[in-house]
Amino acid sequence: MSKPQKPIIAIMYDFDKTLCTRDMQEYGFIPSLNMTSQEFWGEVGTLSKEKVMDPILAYLYHMLKKAQEKGLSITKDSLVSLGGDIQYYPGVEEWFERINEYGRENGVEIEHYVISSGIKEIIEGSTINKHFKKVYACEFLYDQNGKAVWPKLTVNYTNKTQFLFRINKGVLDVWEDEKLNAFVPEDERRVPFKNMIYIGDGLTDVPCMRLVKANNGQSIAVFHKRKKEIAAQLLAENRVDFITEANYSKNSELDGIVKTIIEKIAVVEKLARLHDKHQKSIKE
Repeated sequence: MSKPQKPIIAIMYDFDKTLCTRDMQEYGFIPSLNMTSQEFWGEVGTLSKEKVMDPILAYLYHMLKKAQEKGLSITKDSLVSLGGDIQYYPGVEEWFERINEYGRENGVEIEHYVISSGIKEIIEGSTINKHFKKVYACEFLYDQNGKAVWPKLTVNYTNKTQFLFRINKGVLDVWEDEKLNAFVPEDERRVPFKNMIYIGDGLTDVPCMRLVKANNGQSIAVFHKRKKEIAAQLLAENRVDFITEANYSKNSELDGIVKTIIEKIAVVEKLARLHDKHQKSIKE
């Protein structure tokens, strides 16, 4: 695999409480059940413990079960429609184009990815879905009538890391396991880990944050206003590089951190390609 014409920087985001202010099910789906968020997630936690069940599978099952009890039908269209209810942190909707432009000014290409335990179909209905090269999130399988019947893909806290390797190697389709596991030299991978930025909000993002950080990429923990206890803990434990408020507005601290990382990667890539060019000229 040859190097892309321009260096690529991949920015990867968790979604719930990283880009939007709450778990995405809480904007429209849970209220449609006439339940509070505390009631729904409390029942999911009980189900997970009693059945010794993966918490992500437990919440997907509980969505189907509670909808059936209420006489509601979960379809792809109904989930996509929920994306319009999502509320974002300040500056999110303007963030992507601004960061893309900053990348172009520095001679690099920016790609945005979501790696989330939320629902892909809800994200597809959001106003920001168009900005993502790929969204990795939980998905349902639908029957011939378009009704959700079974989880097709689950993204839990530990298997999130597989998607980092997919982005790293450029093997984005989830069914391509053989190609994903094939050996590819580090210098031939599409997006080196050192060109990755991972943005998440808490402990569920730790495996991805640690993996990116350990491979010379940058991990950022964001928090809501002054509630920075978890983020501060991650920084103290050396699991992330930076912590900052979840404010994506122009000239915010997060904006400055990400732009500075882009500048650094752009300079390192420029020097590396210049070095390769000189090495090649010696051999000719």
